[in-house]
Amino acid sequence: MQIRRVKTASGATAVQLVQYRNGRREILEHLGSAHDDGELALLEHLALERVAAGQPAFDLDGLVPAPAPPRAKTKKPKPAPVVVGSARTVGSRPRLLWEVLGTVYDRIGFHQAIDSEVFRSLVLGRVISPASKTATLRMLAEMDVAEVPGEATMWRHLARHQQSKWRDAACTTAYGFAAGDGAVSVCLYDVTTLYFETDEEDETRKVGFSKERRVDPQIVIGLLVDKTGFPLEIHCFEGSKAETLTLIPVLDAFRTRHQVTDMLVVADAGMLSRANLEALEEAGYQYIVGSRTSKAPYDLAERLAMGNNFTDGQVLEATTELKRGVVSSRRRAVWQYRLAREHRDRRTQTLQLQRAEDIAAGRKQPRKARFLTGGGPKSLKVDYEAARAAEQLFGLKGYITSAPMEVLSGAEVVAAYHSLFEVEASFRMAKSDLRARPIFHRTRESIEAHLTMVFCALAVGRYIQTATGMSIKKVVQTLQPLREAVLQVRGETIAVPAALTADAQAILEALQINPAEIGPH
Repeated sequence: MQIRRVKTASGATAVQLVQYRNGRREILEHLGSAHDDGELALLEHLALERVAAGQPAFDLDGLVPAPAPPRAKTKKPKPAPVVVGSARTVGSRPRLLWEVLGTVYDRIGFHQAIDSEVFRSLVLGRVISPASKTATLRMLAEMDVAEVPGEATMWRHLARHQQSKWRDAACTTAYGFAAGDGAVSVCLYDVTTLYFETDEEDETRKVGFSKERRVDPQIVIGLLVDKTGFPLEIHCFEGSKAETLTLIPVLDAFRTRHQVTDMLVVADAGMLSRANLEALEEAGYQYIVGSRTSKAPYDLAERLAMGNNFTDGQVLEATTELKRGVVSSRRRAVWQYRLAREHRDRRTQTLQLQRAEDIAAGRKQPRKARFLTGGGPKSLKVDYEAARAAEQLFGLKGYITSAPMEVLSGAEVVAAYHSLFEVEASFRMAKSDLRARPIFHRTRESIEAHLTMVFCALAVGRYIQTATGMSIKKVVQTLQPLREAVLQVRGETIAVPAALTADAQAILEALQINPAEIGPH
């Protein structure tokens, strides 16, 4: 496939894609007619993109003689056409991707809250290709889409984080954007751990319970998001701090910062403790937390006595005791049965029983396993009675809440808790797509600056994902190949925007971005 230019009767220059077969020229596509050098450069760049889509490379530089067509056996071949190049490509850059991400960053309001172009560039660079900050500077230089600071300048800007209170500004801005004209009344909370590439502990980086099952020093991160997973608040705790002790400090900071008076927090069963729930009630918070399945025989004793013949989706109201026999520890409990959950529980128990039987029979090394009892390797046996008792609880999931039935029905409690997967999705995005871990920083200040950067990148990513229905990784992969061409036309530099694909057009429409506003620079 070749690019052909031909003069038309009107004096314009037509640009075509052609190919030669058996000495004959076949016009594959007529791309348009140009009346000046600028239009010709644009058509040449469009043709170059079409050719590059089917070939490894194509060089449009000065006068490029087209290869002679294959010699025909029966007729003399026509002279090969000469492709006259009035434009020379001197570079290209992913301007479209950069402007889309920058538009979202500015739309949220981070550019006004944090007065640092260096910080903005680092956040957008992390969304595009997460790496170390030094590697991000190299990537930005290769992209040629923004002014790239030196490494010393970058660290000097990040050192302003604590003094300028960028974390507070970012959280305030994110909440204001998520709340709009109202207030965020339902918040989802969860914690995770981020490890460090070091063996030495200090006041912040400590060895503790790791969700990645590592023994490296770590920090504990508490993240508060809204119902869509958009981040609202992020806090950092020393790595040895218990998860249950992080909830109240984060909620108090959130309420103080935004003056929220009526707030419902949703958290998983890891936050379930009598002290935690009592502290939430004393502080005036409404809550929904996951209950442990082992509580079902006590909460649903009367109902289970009649059998576990539940209908799919059935919701049951009950009362649970956070501490057995203590009346003051009674709370409202909501239980739901799902047929799909029963099938999953049954498959899981089958595997657990198989594992216990293999260990008891000596086919596997002795280790802890469910339904396995006995003191030593020779006295191990499978507790089938406990397995049969567990079958009664297949498909059941419980929730404990302080909200009365007049405020939230049982079905609404279940629906609110199920949105908790959004905060888990945000953590997965932060850890995988944005590569928040491992962390190589040493001081508390640099760690906090890193987390603020990840927080802002997470906000940009979640906004794009919610608006487009595509993962941020897919959006980057779609927009990054659409590169703005930098051409030299008679000594003058011209930037030619990339032609939009259907997928790129759909992304811009979902984000309500006008392509005309993202012109060449």
